[in-house]
Amino acid sequence: MLFNSLRFLIFFPLVLTLFYLIPKRFRWLMLLISSYYFYMCWKPEYIILIILSTVVDYIAGIKIFESKTKKKKRFWLFSSLFMNLGLLFAFKYFNFFNDSIRILLENFNLKWGIPDFSLLLPVGISFYTFQTLSYTIDVYKGKLKPQRHLGIFALYVSFFPQLVAGPIERATHLLPQFQRKVQFDYQRVVFGMRLILVGFFKKIVIADRLAFIVNPVYENPHDYTGFPLILATILFAFQIYCDFSGYSDIAIGTAKCMGFDLMQNFKRPYYSKSIREFWKRWHISLSTWFRDYFYIPLGGNRVSKIRLYRNLMLTFIISGLWHGANWTFIVWGALHGSYCIFETQVLDKIAFFKIRNSFSKYLYIVYTFILVDISWVFFRANSLSDALYILKNMFVGIFSQITNKDMLFNSLKNISKFQIVVGIFSIFILEILHLLDRDDSMLYRLEKLSPIYRWIIYVIFTLFTILMGEYGSQKFIYFQF
Repeated sequence: MLFNSLRFLIFFPLVLTLFYLIPKRFRWLMLLISSYYFYMCWKPEYIILIILSTVVDYIAGIKIFESKTKKKKRFWLFSSLFMNLGLLFAFKYFNFFNDSIRILLENFNLKWGIPDFSLLLPVGISFYTFQTLSYTIDVYKGKLKPQRHLGIFALYVSFFPQLVAGPIERATHLLPQFQRKVQFDYQRVVFGMRLILVGFFKKIVIADRLAFIVNPVYENPHDYTGFPLILATILFAFQIYCDFSGYSDIAIGTAKCMGFDLMQNFKRPYYSKSIREFWKRWHISLSTWFRDYFYIPLGGNRVSKIRLYRNLMLTFIISGLWHGANWTFIVWGALHGSYCIFETQVLDKIAFFKIRNSFSKYLYIVYTFILVDISWVFFRANSLSDALYILKNMFVGIFSQITNKDMLFNSLKNISKFQIVVGIFSIFILEILHLLDRDDSMLYRLEKLSPIYRWIIYVIFTLFTILMGEYGSQKFIYFQF
């Protein structure tokens, strides 16, 4: 079930109403049934994978806690890791590695007889796998006691607002919330609804509209040179941000309406002044997951320079592979790893980059956005050859296109000029909101306005979202991960 669908607009109000009408002791069951239904609307039989992961990690958590020796604790931890990562590998990565080995051996005239699996990638498998892994690892480290209530643990794994695209919640944060008594709070529900509205604006007004500009170019990049490649690449940066942060806003707002707090996943990432800062603002739930469960166990930055480089590169390459089984994602991750190494070992030692004034800050923001946008080429491109073509041909004929109106319009074949105008105008509105909301308190500050002004803002923003939205129910980009 998509957030941007009529089915969800019926489903969520019904769940919200039932949540506050039924007694507290039955709420977990209603939410669990609702979450399973939410997921089964996509492909019913794949709910078995979530149930299997739930049962295995539920048992593993208890066994780890009850085991007296470290050897037994490790056995149950590795059992959980093996099952979860094994399923993830089988469904998401087997064909990629299988094909890569086949191509490699063919270069040496050797045959590889293992066939590919004909399996559909389960929606959200990377997200709920990492969520359950963090639970068993935290129990193993003694940071968390195991959840004895199987139903509540199952709800933690499958909670529908963040099931298929995060935020990736920690058990230490989300599990206790399912056991507290939640009273209806009008202000909290209103705040959640505001977040949902902002999420819909980002998704259907900006992201889905920009798709009509980005997709024609990136699906057939060899048909374009110059300005269209630059335009599509810049706009994809905003498309993926609005698509993913829009999902996160709807997820957080939906949970907020029911009294649950999910972690913030984005903090105006394109205002970052370095790549390292970017990763403190972008997909925060994933970046902190890799920091806590991968980068720090490798030694973090408290090691020699060579090992530090290794830790950074491994973390970002694995992060790239997490996003998709394709060499383009691996290169995307490696680029960000290289960026971080470059900043740590080179830029930090250059005097100019130590200057802190208003002008230099804007230069840092531009520098960071350019590097991030270059990496997005690999993230979005269908293949490495397509990505390299785009980078090589971005500036081919650009001067002629910009100075000649007819050439400029001819270069934008198959791209709607109306979509470009509305898309860029919507981005402009979003960035104005970002500049006005540097402390992330704008949605709270609305309460200080008189009701009439507040409702005028609601009506205008809602009408603009409805009138300018795209209603093809396009899937969220991160559903494929």
